[in-house]
Amino acid sequence: MTVVLEVRDLQKTFGAVVAAKDINVTVNEHEIIGIIGANGAGKTTFVNMVTGYLKPTSGHIEFAGRNIMGLPPRDITNLGISRSFQVPQVFTSESVFDNLQMAYAITEASGMGLLSPLYNDERAARVDSHLKRYQIAEYRNATASTLPQGVRKLLDIAMAAVSNPTILMLDEPTSGISVEEKFGLMDIIMEALRQDETTVLFIEHDMEIVERYVSRVLAFYQGEIICDAPTAEALVDSGVREFVIGEEYHRTRTEAANGQSNGQEGDDNA
Repeated sequence: MTVVLEVRDLQKTFGAVVAAKDINVTVNEHEIIGIIGANGAGKTTFVNMVTGYLKPTSGHIEFAGRNIMGLPPRDITNLGISRSFQVPQVFTSESVFDNLQMAYAITEASGMGLLSPLYNDERAARVDSHLKRYQIAEYRNATASTLPQGVRKLLDIAMAAVSNPTILMLDEPTSGISVEEKFGLMDIIMEALRQDETTVLFIEHDMEIVERYVSRVLAFYQGEIICDAPTAEALVDSGVREFVIGEEYHRTRTEAANGQSNGQEGDDNA
C-alpha cells in the first residue's frame, strides 16, 4: 500500500486549551476513513490543520512525501488535498453550472489566466460531465439558493472534487439531510469518488453511515485519537462506546439484529 498522508505528533493549543494532542495517523492510497467523535472532540481541528486552515502548534504533516506544515490552504489544494465544509460553500446567486465553471476556472488557471473568460467549450463539457457524475444535471440552470439541501451538498462536494484531488476531506456530508435521503446521497458521492480513485476521510456523526461506507475509523476524544481500527472493531471498542457513540446505539443495533434473526427463523419454520 502507498502512504499518501502521514501525520506525526500533531499538537494544537489555544493558550492553556489543548485542542489536539499527540495525533499520529498514516493514510494509505484509496482508503475510506470515517472520523468520529462528540462535538469539540478535535475532529474538525484535525481536518483544518491538514488542509491549512489552522496552523498546528507542533508536529509534522507529510503529503506524498512532502512536508506541508504551514502551507496556506490554496497551496495544499493545488498539491492534491481538497475539502468540503459542513455548511455548503456555494455561490448562492449563481446557477449550478456557473458554480462548477468557477470551481474549474480557479483550479485550472493562475496568474493572468484568472482574467480569461469564464466560459469556453472545453470547460463547459467538463462541467456537464461532472454534473452527470454527481447526478445533478437536471439542476444545471437552477440558482444555487433554490436547491434542496441534498442537491446543494452534492454541488458543494462536486466543486471540491473538480481538481481530482488525491485526498478529499468531507465535513459531515449528511448533516441536514433527511433519513430517507442520506444513503442515496452517500451512494452518489462515494461512487463518484471511487471512479476517480480518491482517498476519502470524512467527519460523520451518523453511525449507520460510518458502518456502511468506511473501512476504517479514527475516533477522537478530548483532542486525541482514542481508537484507530477497522470499522467493525472500532464500533465495539470500549472507549468508543463510552465516549463517542454510547451504549444506547449498541442496544438498538443488537435488538435490530436479534429481531432480524428471529424473523428469519420464523420464516424458515413457516
